[in-house]
Amino acid sequence: MEVILLILVLIVLILVHEFGHFIAAKLSGMRVDEFGIGYPPRALVLFKKGETEYTLNWLPFGGFVKIYGEDSDAVTTDGRAFTDKNRFLQAIVLLAGITMNLVFAWILISGSLAAGTTRALDDNEIAFAKDAVITVSDVLPGSPASDAGIIIGDSITKVIVGNDMLTITDPKAFTELVAKDTKGTPITLDMQRDGKEILLSVVPQKNVIASAPDRLALGVGLAVVGTVPVSLYRAPILGAQYTWEIVKATAVGLVHFFGSIVTFSANLSQVSGPIGIAGAVGTASKAGLSALVSLTAIISINLALINLVPVPALDGGRLLFVIIESITRRRIPPTVATMANTVGFGLLILLMLVVTAHDVWKLFV
Repeated sequence: MEVILLILVLIVLILVHEFGHFIAAKLSGMRVDEFGIGYPPRALVLFKKGETEYTLNWLPFGGFVKIYGEDSDAVTTDGRAFTDKNRFLQAIVLLAGITMNLVFAWILISGSLAAGTTRALDDNEIAFAKDAVITVSDVLPGSPASDAGIIIGDSITKVIVGNDMLTITDPKAFTELVAKDTKGTPITLDMQRDGKEILLSVVPQKNVIASAPDRLALGVGLAVVGTVPVSLYRAPILGAQYTWEIVKATAVGLVHFFGSIVTFSANLSQVSGPIGIAGAVGTASKAGLSALVSLTAIISINLALINLVPVPALDGGRLLFVIIESITRRRIPPTVATMANTVGFGLLILLMLVVTAHDVWKLFV
């Protein structure tokens, strides 16, 4: 079931991506020969409209758009080949798929917010969330919380101090409780992690918070997380903010990862291949439609930014060729472009195999 869900998610996201190329090519006056659902071999032609065939293909892993002249020096008499158009229009077409994935992620996140999804709440929203709970949003390295094993995402349901058990849903009240002089008495936190209850004991210490060295603290950042629907007016605005934050975080992660590949210091434990993603999709689906939609949005953003990486065979690599041609005012020979794309595709396949092998390894370790 997890594999089927992953395939469906990828089909949708890749079709959205290719639809961006399709629309931009059409609007740019380029000749689009085929819009395919799935990959060849071809199963059947669904219909033909104008010059474009809409096909269904046997390999159900996404889709493609065949723009005349995109992978060759072909020139039409009516000037409608990809290579006939100016570099600006070529760049627009190449960036359209990436743009569509980002827009789609924004739509999914906005819709999820309007329907009601678990998220960090503002102070004025807490009273409207029946499932509001304090959640760890940050953990300082080397802090008492870090040493005790508290991690980001842990939900604190109860606090046990001595013989007293308290239920706290206000981060400020929790901070004040920790800051009290407990004379070294450990604080036991009753928490939820991945649906399981855990108990962790931690002793507040001074010199944890740089701005307040005399205050007892655990070294955690807290947020109240709960489910409150957002108004249809506010959802797109908040959705855009969330989308931008995810884009920034993903971009930083990708730059760090590809930089670590160059320096041979890549940490594959932070990367998931098809098996890891399938597991994440399965977990999200069990948590509900909202969680699955949110994860799909995150995958869509990852797909967009990965395609922007300037590696041949990706949109970013082709965009790099267009930029080089704009600077040199010479067209890159098709044989050179084809060879570069083949090498780039081979490297991507190799990286995918390595990541997938690591996913399998994690299943048995």
